[in-house]
Amino acid sequence: MRRLHHFPLSPFCRKVRLVLAEKKLVFESITERPWERRIELCALPEFVETGGELMTDGRAIAEYLEETYSPPALLPQDPVARAEVRSLVNRFDERMFAQVTSVILHERVLKRFEALADRDPDQHALRSSFEALRDHLAFIGSRADEHGYLAGPISLADLTAAAHISCIDYFGDVPWQSFPSAREWYARIKSRPSFRLLLSDNLPGFAPAPHYANLDF
Repeated sequence: MRRLHHFPLSPFCRKVRLVLAEKKLVFESITERPWERRIELCALPEFVETGGELMTDGRAIAEYLEETYSPPALLPQDPVARAEVRSLVNRFDERMFAQVTSVILHERVLKRFEALADRDPDQHALRSSFEALRDHLAFIGSRADEHGYLAGPISLADLTAAAHISCIDYFGDVPWQSFPSAREWYARIKSRPSFRLLLSDNLPGFAPAPHYANLDF
């Protein structure tokens, strides 16, 4: 049996869960709480293949699943198009994570479990992340207007971006009304059967925004 150790609000773990679901692969889901220090957040996701092989790093696991298992294909066959998808994946996993997702997760969740005198969210850090989020939403909207999805047919780029956006939307921090094209794109991703796993997440002590699981927002 495949096993996935994950933190529900990690975008890297969410991406792997989406890929597994898109490919209809059965796996055992084991929720980890990084503040308990059994598995550090930086080591998640941790994927154990049926034969016992252990893998970490969300991008590596996602590409392994793409190369090993049946359709749907999440990377194009054309080398140039494939490179474009990988470039978009890197943009979200590196730039968006550093500017937005990691900040919001730290301030909204992880900070509560750190040994700090002041555990209240840093409003300046949150404002900066919200400003960067607007840039990413504008980029997503323009790509969706041009290509339908981010790079032609739905791909690993869309699942990666949606994994990050879904973590932020869990807290109701996405200004959807200002970005209708990004909202339409996300609604299509959110309506896919593979997304039901994510929409059912409910981290104890951190209730999702009221609209989080609604397909029509």
